[in-house]
Amino acid sequence: MRGNINLRKEVFYWQDMKIKKITLRKIEIPMLTSFTTGFGTIDRKPTVLVRVETTDGIIGWGESAALPYPMYNPESVDTCMLVIRDYLASSVLNKPFETIEDINKLMSPVRENYIAKTGIETAIWMILSLARNKSIPEILGGTRKKIEVGESIGIKKSIQETTEEIGLRLSQGFKRIKIKIKPGWDINLIKAIRIKYPDISLMVDANSSYTLKDISLLKKMDNYNLTMIEQPLGDDDIVDHAVLQKQLRTPICLDESILTLDDARRAISIGSCKIINIKPGRVGGLNETKRISEHCQSKSVGVWIGGMLEIGIGQAYKIAAASLQNCIYPGDLSPIDFYYKDDVLIDSPKVDKNGCIKVSQKPGLGYQISEDKIKHYTVAKIDLK
Repeated sequence: MRGNINLRKEVFYWQDMKIKKITLRKIEIPMLTSFTTGFGTIDRKPTVLVRVETTDGIIGWGESAALPYPMYNPESVDTCMLVIRDYLASSVLNKPFETIEDINKLMSPVRENYIAKTGIETAIWMILSLARNKSIPEILGGTRKKIEVGESIGIKKSIQETTEEIGLRLSQGFKRIKIKIKPGWDINLIKAIRIKYPDISLMVDANSSYTLKDISLLKKMDNYNLTMIEQPLGDDDIVDHAVLQKQLRTPICLDESILTLDDARRAISIGSCKIINIKPGRVGGLNETKRISEHCQSKSVGVWIGGMLEIGIGQAYKIAAASLQNCIYPGDLSPIDFYYKDDVLIDSPKVDKNGCIKVSQKPGLGYQISEDKIKHYTVAKIDLK
């Protein structure tokens, strides 16, 4: 069972609150282009929106932004719908709670399924924010008013297409470029990028595409002044990453391996990484995001906020998470219109000319939700009471 968040209880306190209704919506907004990584190609990205209503009539929205199939981790959009419908909803409906941690404890009998849990957990943060008339970043303890944004570039058809995309994103002000790599699409690509852009902040993301048999190849990446190599080895591994990190000058960043604070603690203790990418959906929401970030800070390990191709609702929670003090690297917070033809927010977050997003200080989600757009893109709906 997860421990309490390191903040005073009264910050999270409200009295005699219960959830009276949960509505699940599977929605599909057309993507502008496919997105290819080391584990496959995504050309459609449904997501699950979770609407939570309390007995006091306060409404919160969350997002369970799993992939359409279990490629990144064992969850998918359909498993999120099933787990929330059959297990999580009944554990929280009509149960009194006072803190975010109370909600997480109510859901704890269901093992893992963190993306599904994130939909409910984040909706409660919105409810809390509205109830207290304070912004989510303020309640969370965020200190940053602006967030530097990095751009993630999937595997393209050619090196030239990749470098052209990088040039476009740099011209738009992005502070860091991340490229996806896999065996056969790595050193030559990195070398070509460094020749054309010798001074940019560049990192690579392998999505678990390599093994320790590839140490000699991975060591060659030390020659290209990379900010980090993200998740080069197994998606559930920390031991082999510790072996590899000792062989590399370039920092390893763990992503898929870190599901909980305990995972982060163990990985750091054996030297598996020097950086951690925290995806709020992957770890179960903002509560665990903060706990991991604070532990990393105590060990001088920097973090950044990654993403699951969320639409605007999930994006808003990522921005709140990225306001935490230890989020010292630019996050994966690209504008929604880079990937989707539309959004369910009327005022989707925008990146300014300096490659930053302003952190909303408004209570609630921080942005205006269009329920008409949500209804328009809904392909399945479930009401739970």
